[in-house]
Amino acid sequence: MTATAFNAAAPRHDWTLDEINGLFALPFNDLLFKAQQVHRAHFDANAVQVSTLLSIKTGACPEDCKYCPQSGHYNTQLEKEKLLEIEKVVAQAKAAKEAGASRFCMGAAWRSPRDKDLLLVEEMVRQVKALGLETCMTLGMVDGDQANRLAAAGLDYYNHNLDTSPDFYGEIITTRTYSDRLDTLATVREAGMKVCSGGILGMGEGAQDRSALLQQLAKLSPHPESVPINMLVKVPGTPLENVEDLDPLEFICAIAVARIMMPQSHVRLSAGREQMSESTQALAFLAGANSIFYGDKLLTTGNPQADRDRALFAKLGLHPERRDTCEDEATHTERLTQQAQQRAQAERAAALAVDASV
Repeated sequence: MTATAFNAAAPRHDWTLDEINGLFALPFNDLLFKAQQVHRAHFDANAVQVSTLLSIKTGACPEDCKYCPQSGHYNTQLEKEKLLEIEKVVAQAKAAKEAGASRFCMGAAWRSPRDKDLLLVEEMVRQVKALGLETCMTLGMVDGDQANRLAAAGLDYYNHNLDTSPDFYGEIITTRTYSDRLDTLATVREAGMKVCSGGILGMGEGAQDRSALLQQLAKLSPHPESVPINMLVKVPGTPLENVEDLDPLEFICAIAVARIMMPQSHVRLSAGREQMSESTQALAFLAGANSIFYGDKLLTTGNPQADRDRALFAKLGLHPERRDTCEDEATHTERLTQQAQQRAQAERAAALAVDASV
């Protein structure tokens, strides 16, 4: 691996599969050491960004994602719920802030939002943001007008996961294409919002699929500011309820590779923590995970309760990332400008190299 690959000052978007596979092939200790080097160059190694996730509309989703209990295609005994009232959402956000969260994430089981629903969602964003929390939404696919409306309401992050590799994607979802997901991410970015995008491991994919997923995420320019790495939660009634468990060490390696490839992103230890031992979570933090969901539920599946998380943080000497350490808008804009300049310089250099070879 060349020195360029670990240059903390130069995020890359041109990782090859051979390079990524090479990272996964490193001895475990060497991989975690490299991930720690990159992590410490950009973050407080003992600070963890804390988010809380609330389902604002549950069930009856028309998509057929094989991992999802909210899909209307499967019988998971999940009760369908209508869009939550704004007052209930704000009350949950206040409780999340009091529990130590700095970001409040809201998710709706839609293919894409309707305009009449978007009006309520915009007001949720405004009121939650007024509490002093960062805001994040996951609403399915959005078009340019919808993205601009959400941005104008003050939405900080939009979550839209790629889920898995392009090759394995068709084994998991057939009602929405990979291109649809990439288009939504581009639309969100163009509207000026930060991007939250990651994937789910343990769905029966191969090692090459995990490499290809991280390659796709790192191709996004700039990198997603938040990269949730989920371990599949096997829900009875879904097609993946009996899939073979992923080795926890393979999951930790994926966290480490994500950290190396996307050095300035928050890498979130996301769904699946309920089933993880404290030792596995500790290794994930050592590998470069520096964000978690806090609370007792993730949309519809369990999550370690706040008291357990506080106890684990105390054991490991970790602390919640303070809001004033989060990237402000001026810094965010400056970073994007610098990255655009770096890309332009790289493109000019590549063009000169081609000309010189003619």
